[in-house]
Amino acid sequence: MNEQLLAKTFVELADNLVADFDLIDFLRLLTDRCVGMLGASAAGVLLADRDGDLRVMAASDEQVRLLELFQLQNDEGPCLDCYRTGTPVTVLDLRTETSHWPRFVAQAQLHGFGAVQALPMRLRDEVVGALNLFRFAPGPFDPVGTPVAQALADVATISLLQQRSTQRTMVLNEQLQTALNSRVLIEQAKGKLAERHNMDMEQAFTALRGYARSHNRRLSDVARAFIDDTEPLAGLASCPCAAKSFGCR
Repeated sequence: MNEQLLAKTFVELADNLVADFDLIDFLRLLTDRCVGMLGASAAGVLLADRDGDLRVMAASDEQVRLLELFQLQNDEGPCLDCYRTGTPVTVLDLRTETSHWPRFVAQAQLHGFGAVQALPMRLRDEVVGALNLFRFAPGPFDPVGTPVAQALADVATISLLQQRSTQRTMVLNEQLQTALNSRVLIEQAKGKLAERHNMDMEQAFTALRGYARSHNRRLSDVARAFIDDTEPLAGLASCPCAAKSFGCR
């Protein structure tokens, strides 16, 4: 494990505890670093909306985002079980779970995944979502990496809950609902940018994110401006980070 990157990650997450932050970008940072540091092939984050329904809020790539959506649409999978029970779910070999999650296992194998670990995002008795790690090869997860991943999930949870007050439930629900609305904007902008400039969805997201960071703007604001064509956003499609996805992280 890259100790310098681990230390940098906790510093970046801690920075978000003391200032207004872009939740979508924050959660994407979380998934990216889980992949970069912990040996996971992919990672995703599910959060509950104001009605308690899980939504896909971040994914390290388009493939795992689609798999997370499949879990929600079919109401089965380890990430849902993790959220509902508030306890980690680790599957070393998905082939052993065909009777438990038949549709999910088939879809995960179709995407090439052989193992999964879902970690609860919780503070005491309140569970707000799940951090999900996927590996292509079956086998055990790193015993050192697992507590680190849970620590990252815990920090992310604290970040989500930090501004709660006496009206704590309403504040959290409003924050999560705002993030959900931002997610819709970003997905629309990704699709429009990908179609207009003949790039894939991951490249489109990286370009939007790189532009937002280089111009010190919120990702959702850039997405809205691009969808509405209210600003020229010069150089958006040619962001150097579109060619090298780790460049803007």
